[in-house]
Amino acid sequence: MTRYSRRKALGLAAAATLVATAAPAAAPVAVAAPRQPTDQQIRDLFTLWNRALLTLDPEQVADRYSPDAILVPTLSNRVRADRAGIVEYFEHFLENRPQAMITESHVRVLDATSALDTGTYRFRLIGPDGSQRYVDARYTFVYERRHGTWLIVNHHSSAMPE
Repeated sequence: MTRYSRRKALGLAAAATLVATAAPAAAPVAVAAPRQPTDQQIRDLFTLWNRALLTLDPEQVADRYSPDAILVPTLSNRVRADRAGIVEYFEHFLENRPQAMITESHVRVLDATSALDTGTYRFRLIGPDGSQRYVDARYTFVYERRHGTWLIVNHHSSAMPE
């Protein structure tokens, strides 16, 4: 190897080192992965949904669901697979001024962006004449964190068979 080719090789190596060390702005930025939620944080999502029910506004309730959510509702035989269907269901369901209370909950955090809550709840429904009735039901909420917000992607609720 000639003196020139050695100098050239050393110069190229030094230039490569300089580019590699002097270019931190071009290096990928590490983004912290979202933290895995606690069971209580997932249970608190039900509280937000229940508060949306108390507004008696079907749009606010539907805002708790992802745009592609599926709802298998308690008091209807139709599965709702889009926002319009979810809003339509809650337009009628909210006429009963529902308030729900969880009686048993089993949370499973699947990862930092998905979790489910399965159990039983009791709805208090108030008729137009002020009469009250209660409906005990089983539920499953499947949640996903999308763009930093926890949304319901699947909600199945069915009245207790007994």
